[in-house]
Amino acid sequence: MLRLRWESAVLLLGVGTLLAAKVNKHKPWIETSYHGVITENNDTVILDPPLVALDKDAPVPFAGEICAFKIHGQEMPFEAVVLNKTSGEGRLRAKSPIDCELQKEYTFIIQAYDCGAGPSGTNWKKSHKAVVHIQVKDVNEFAPTFKETSYKTTVTEGKIYDSILQVEAVDEDCSPQYSQICNYEIVTPDVPFAIDRNGNIRNTEKLNYDKQHEYEIMVTAFDCGQKRATEDVLVRVDVKPVCKPGWQDWNKRIEYKPGSGSIPLFPSIHLETCDGPVSSIQTTIELQTNYIGKGCDRETYSEKSLQKLCGASSGAIDLLPTPSPATNWTAGLLIDNNDMIFKFDGKQGAKIPDGIVPKNLTDQFTITMWMKHGPSPGLRAEKETILCNSDKTEMNRHHYALYVHNCRLVFLLRKDFDQADTFRPAEFHWKLDQICDKEWHYYVINVEFPVVTLYMDGTTYEPYLVTNDWPIHPSHIAMQLTVGACWQGGEVAKPRFAQYFHGSLASLTIRPGKIESQKVISCLQACKEGLDINSLESLGQGIKYHFNPSQSVLVIEGDDIENINQALQKVSYINSRQFPTAGVRRLKVSSKVQCFGEDVCINIPDIEAYVMVFQANEPKITISGMDHFARPATQFESERGVTLLPDIRIVSTVTKVEHSVDFKENDGVHKPVVLEEMVHNLDFCDILVIGVELDPRQECLELDRKEHQGKHLDATNSTAGYSIYGVDTMRNYELVLRQVRYRNWHTFNIFDRKFRIKCSELNGRYTSNDFNLEVNILHNSNSNFMEHVNHMVIQPPFLQSIHHPEENINSIPGSVVPSVATIVIIICVSILVFIIALGIYRIRTSHQPSSTENEGSKENEMDWDDSALTITVNPMEKYEEPHHVEEESEEEVEEEEDTTSDESGESEEEEEEEEIGNAGDKQNATRQEQLEWDDSTLPY
Repeated sequence: MLRLRWESAVLLLGVGTLLAAKVNKHKPWIETSYHGVITENNDTVILDPPLVALDKDAPVPFAGEICAFKIHGQEMPFEAVVLNKTSGEGRLRAKSPIDCELQKEYTFIIQAYDCGAGPSGTNWKKSHKAVVHIQVKDVNEFAPTFKETSYKTTVTEGKIYDSILQVEAVDEDCSPQYSQICNYEIVTPDVPFAIDRNGNIRNTEKLNYDKQHEYEIMVTAFDCGQKRATEDVLVRVDVKPVCKPGWQDWNKRIEYKPGSGSIPLFPSIHLETCDGPVSSIQTTIELQTNYIGKGCDRETYSEKSLQKLCGASSGAIDLLPTPSPATNWTAGLLIDNNDMIFKFDGKQGAKIPDGIVPKNLTDQFTITMWMKHGPSPGLRAEKETILCNSDKTEMNRHHYALYVHNCRLVFLLRKDFDQADTFRPAEFHWKLDQICDKEWHYYVINVEFPVVTLYMDGTTYEPYLVTNDWPIHPSHIAMQLTVGACWQGGEVAKPRFAQYFHGSLASLTIRPGKIESQKVISCLQACKEGLDINSLESLGQGIKYHFNPSQSVLVIEGDDIENINQALQKVSYINSRQFPTAGVRRLKVSSKVQCFGEDVCINIPDIEAYVMVFQANEPKITISGMDHFARPATQFESERGVTLLPDIRIVSTVTKVEHSVDFKENDGVHKPVVLEEMVHNLDFCDILVIGVELDPRQECLELDRKEHQGKHLDATNSTAGYSIYGVDTMRNYELVLRQVRYRNWHTFNIFDRKFRIKCSELNGRYTSNDFNLEVNILHNSNSNFMEHVNHMVIQPPFLQSIHHPEENINSIPGSVVPSVATIVIIICVSILVFIIALGIYRIRTSHQPSSTENEGSKENEMDWDDSALTITVNPMEKYEEPHHVEEESEEEVEEEEDTTSDESGESEEEEEEEEIGNAGDKQNATRQEQLEWDDSTLPY
């Protein structure tokens, strides 16, 4: 039974299948391939041909209908949907937005399915496989961007380039239309550059380095859809000059502040050879200072001070001193006061007074001078006399002379006749280019007869020509020494000057009896500024260098360019003066180059630079101390006299502006000024007599020689005062000045002396204040008066209330001795006057509490005015017992206090005054002791 049922079911199934096969006979049909396009960020695909499936079973339901399209592929972002089952029309669409930049095209397989034999979809049939190729259509959503954030290139001036630089931009769009860059454009206007479609930049004209060193241009890009780049790009074009051999990276101006020591001139300099085959190089650095002072920045001290500083032999005679009452022969000459330079224009000469230079210079003497001289005008130049000693009258013999003739320096020395009447060397000639180069040079002529040696700027020169002459026969004719011309006293109708000098002279001295050493000569002409090399030990191998004597010229040689560069970077300028001469110092650097086997080598242009030396802060030299004192005449008459300046103090200060951190420059408030003490040297201090000059028969200024020995100081004394000179510290000047004494061994007709003290640095460039000192000489009459006043404790207000004619004072010394009765009357009257005076004094002091205090403040003012006082002397005072006088005074004081006891406040004020007065009395105790007078010899 069960088997029968199973067989029946199988039979029914076979029948149904057979029936269905008869209904759904055909497979759907579609095209074999499709091409589609989809726009990115869209879901619709446009197919060609359209997606349509056909079935020959149509119009049979289900069998002739299309139920689905199926896509075969891995994770394809597309799907196919049936729009109409009957017509078989379908649509291909994207499941999500398509991005062309991720994938530009897709290829996959698609098949169509019919609906089968019935509603259940059984016995469905599928079409053959068709290939679908879809391209994604790009949208211009991205703008071009440049590959680099900026571009930089360097070009050489004077050339036209096809391409200086290429810029490149990219576009992230996927299609050629939008991803390709179709155009570049220069945004910056008015620049000599152009750019093509490929981004190549070229210059449209020749570039000039001197006109512009660098160009900055902005460039943009466009894609083929004309979308512009979001950001423009910067292109920097550096213009390089045509390679010219020469020194690079140096500054034309170098600044120098006083006290800076040594500063490098060219710390970054290097030589550009343009790859030339250089084998060696020689570089010369020249510091041109010929227009500063006497050829460079030298110490401007006086010649005497410099010679003392350099250890020269004493006894030099200055033939061109600063004009003064004692040295007035230079008063009529043209002079530059700053540097004591005398200019001679061919019309002036100076006579040296007799006695300044000894007649006999001996066989050894020295002549020194600074001279600046140029070529003489005219075809046949005359002699130009610098120094000449000739006959004053009658004859025209030249005993010795120094002159310039045709740019030759000639020294004439005619010796006097002695036992040997033979030819002797008389004229010594030197031919040097420096004599007529219009520059300053230092000349020293050492005469050690018969040998004469010339030192010019520290270098020794022997005469190229020496001529002999007969000695001069002795005569009684006086001689005249002149400067700037030669005196012609004979053989002319009227004596006159001749053979005038054209040029400038300074520090012309003659030193009889001694010659100078090479060391002293070098010191006297040494420059205080020059070139230097920092750390000589660090110079590279193979470097040779050489300085001239004044260190104004430096020559460096070497075969390695890098070593030459390092050596030149170490060259520095140095000025050792504390107060250098401000202004410009020119620099010149010249180079000579040799090349390997080349006939033509590179040329290195010269460097022209300068050092600017700033002005130093000017010091203010201040002299202070006791400016007024009085001493008894006996002290002035003593063997040691009186010390004039026991407490003199010399201080130098500079004014500096203090810069505060919080200070605003434009707030209109003055910057705070600070005085800062500085230490420097002095070169002279003068003690000048004010009024009538000293009378050497009765008074003088004295200074022990030992006081300035061991120092660079010397001194000269005259009736006009005392002069201490030499380059030394302010402290040493103080020590010496404190030892200067004033003596007067006949003081009976003199009552005071006034002096003025003045000091200098750099030969008067910086001078101190005028410190005036008044010294009073107190005689016996004045001493008795002073002692009596101190004994009675009478203050100036009381003394000033008594006025008598001046003749009374003068009559006291000449009064005769009175009789006994007259003496008794005078004693009684004196006691009465004393009591009354003391009472008035007590009353006045109680009403004038400030008088004692005012007097105590005048410590240095001891100038007593006794011209209007009559001095009444108690002739019995020296016979009275001191204690009796004190008791009597105390009784009178008590009586006076009783009369004024009604006002108790007065006594308290009086006690306060006494306390204040005691302080002043203690301070002036020494001075009061000096003013105690001995009246034992006063006639009554």
